[in-house]
Amino acid sequence: MDKDRIYGSAKEFGGKVEGAAGDLTGDAKTQASGRVREAAGAMQDLYGQAKDVTRDATDAAVNYAKDAYEHRGETIRSGQKAMAQAVQENPLGSLLIAGGIGFALALLMTRQPRRPPPRWRYYG
Repeated sequence: MDKDRIYGSAKEFGGKVEGAAGDLTGDAKTQASGRVREAAGAMQDLYGQAKDVTRDATDAAVNYAKDAYEHRGETIRSGQKAMAQAVQENPLGSLLIAGGIGFALALLMTRQPRRPPPRWRYYG
């Protein structure tokens, strides 16, 4: 739990108490001050909640990356086995896919020849 959440909750509670005291005494200034303090506490509490969520998401992403890094060999081997099995089950489809990928790469790697720039001719 973040300290902003604790301070925010305390401010919010203090603002409610101050607002209630203003209601009992009929003092509009105390009422308004209590409402402002309550709102500030609520915002600080929300800020603390956002920080907690961000911290948790960051920790989860770091743990996921560490896990993926530690088990990278197993992942690659399982992918290679799955690819080999797919090729054995459907060799013609695999050959067509490989040919299509090669053709697409050849199109991407070659470019059209440059055209000479247009020449301006002045007839005068």
